Amino acid sequence: MFTENQIQDLNEAFKNAKPSEIIRKALELSSKAVVTTNFRPYEAAILHAVNKEKSEIAVVWCDTGYNTPQTYRHANQVIDALKLNVSLYVPKQTAAYRDVVMGIPSVDAPEHALFTEQVKLEPFRRAMEAHKPEVWFTNLRQGQTAFRDSIGIFSLSKDGILKVSPFYYWSDADLDTYLEEHDLPNEFKYFDPTKALENRECGLHA
Repeated sequence: MFTENQIQDLNEAFKNAKPSEIIRKALELSSKAVVTTNFRPYEAAILHAVNKEKSEIAVVWCDTGYNTPQTYRHANQVIDALKLNVSLYVPKQTAAYRDVVMGIPSVDAPEHALFTEQVKLEPFRRAMEAHKPEVWFTNLRQGQTAFRDSIGIFSLSKDGILKVSPFYYWSDADLDTYLEEHDLPNEFKYFDPTKALENRECGLHA
């Protein structure tokens, strides 16, 4: 649907644009859009910004089953406050079963690839197949991982979906201000069982 030249042109044209302008442009390109979230820190910003432009947009939450109690409470708070249209996707295996047969393997263990497939990649593929979006809003930002430093505001997913990161050039301090201005909560006790380090890619984007 989109060529690399088109992506480059969009990134050049919208490098200094406001998130709301970026979101509106993406929705002009296609209304078949979703926003994904895991309710990690600062996710309330992208959910608020996208929801403000399209209140009925599908919010895809792939819950690994290993979130902290704080993250689950935070998710409920944000969902209720913004009246989000959440589509929840969970692994086919329960965390209790997996804890017995596999546990949470380290990133260098042979079982880690299967673990990531079960708790993150398979539910995500199922979500994308169900919604079939042409536009995918995310809260990826420059400086998070080496891969994310290279993509820009607009990029293409492995499946050719237009991936849009309206806050790509924003710092934590910028997002702190955004959350405060819009009276949005934040939560830092977040745990991703597939990542040993914060700057390690999660598997969905690279």
